[in-house]
Amino acid sequence: MPPTYDFPQDLRDAQLALHRTRAAYEQYAQTLPWSAEPMPGWEGDKQLHSSYRSHKEDSPGYTQEQATEVRRFQDELRRLSAEVMTHPYWSTLSGDVVKARMELKHAHEPAEA
Repeated sequence: MPPTYDFPQDLRDAQLALHRTRAAYEQYAQTLPWSAEPMPGWEGDKQLHSSYRSHKEDSPGYTQEQATEVRRFQDELRRLSAEVMTHPYWSTLSGDVVKARMELKHAHEPAEA
């Protein structure tokens, strides 16, 4: 399906940067302890009709470097989100702005043959 909207390049670039930053943050978050603060682990009770026991190991909490990196990612995600959401292009639309915003999220994807 051909694009319905003619998004300005700076808006497309900001949306792509937002996608990439979110993906990088999610990948980084996978490497972090399960709790930002030091927390004791736990083991749940065995459930009826199951041998599975839920548990978590002790969490050492985030190091100062990890907390700084999380804050950096979050600040950049907020900045990029605001840049996309408040772009002047949106005020030029008279139709369904939500539909346009949804299309922008996929504007960087290659067109289907």
